[in-house]
Amino acid sequence: MSYFVWDIDPVLLSLGPLQIRWYGLMFAAAFMTSYAFMAWIYKRERKNVEELDRMLWYLAIGTVVGARLGHCLFYDPDYYFSHPLKFFAIWEGGLASHGAYIGVLISLYLYQLKTDDSYLWLLDRVAVSCILGASLVRIGNFFNSEILGLPTDVPWAIIFARVDSVPRHPVQLYESAGYVLVFAVLLVAYRKTADKPIKGFLTGLFTALVFLVRFFLEFVKTRQESYSHDFWMTTGQLLSIPFFLVGVFFIVWSLRRYRMNSAL
Repeated sequence: MSYFVWDIDPVLLSLGPLQIRWYGLMFAAAFMTSYAFMAWIYKRERKNVEELDRMLWYLAIGTVVGARLGHCLFYDPDYYFSHPLKFFAIWEGGLASHGAYIGVLISLYLYQLKTDDSYLWLLDRVAVSCILGASLVRIGNFFNSEILGLPTDVPWAIIFARVDSVPRHPVQLYESAGYVLVFAVLLVAYRKTADKPIKGFLTGLFTALVFLVRFFLEFVKTRQESYSHDFWMTTGQLLSIPFFLVGVFFIVWSLRRYRMNSAL
């Protein structure tokens, strides 16, 4: 069987020592897409769009720092504690979505301290806005030929020529498509609940669905942790379970709270 061969240079453009990489372009596009959708939400709900400029900085720093620390601590702690300066070597690659999620929670909390908006209201809107950005980041991973899938003989398998000659699951594209579907669900849920005081519901729905997608895709993804263990689940799956349960908790808690308040 003839498989599609992916051999794209991850560097989009070189200007002397300066390199513009596809991944960096997708990462920047992720933030701009999230910003544009958040601006649409703010206009729809008659909020001050100018407040988003400051929020974007909080979220950008929280996402990058959280993702980097998550990768270092969750997937290769021995190496990074032995080489502490490598914590800062973001250009060498290594960002973890679980860490990014925690970073966003912390940075948005710090931002909220200087606003009149409730923390859960902000989280719900950011949840809807950022998922398309996550989809674009996975496209960036595809351009980098990283986060590879397991070898397979399915007709849509892809050979990442810059890695090896083995046909693999294009798991980056699976995850990107999965996040687009999650976005569709969240957008429908947002339209139905935006005018109702169900704070935390969209955050819970986002968390549960995203990490459910992540859990199942780990079955066709190569292990990312540098250490080995005998457990059948990967580190990504073990990390996804508590996030999924937190998401379910927020869904149930927010709906029960809304029904109790409506009955008063």
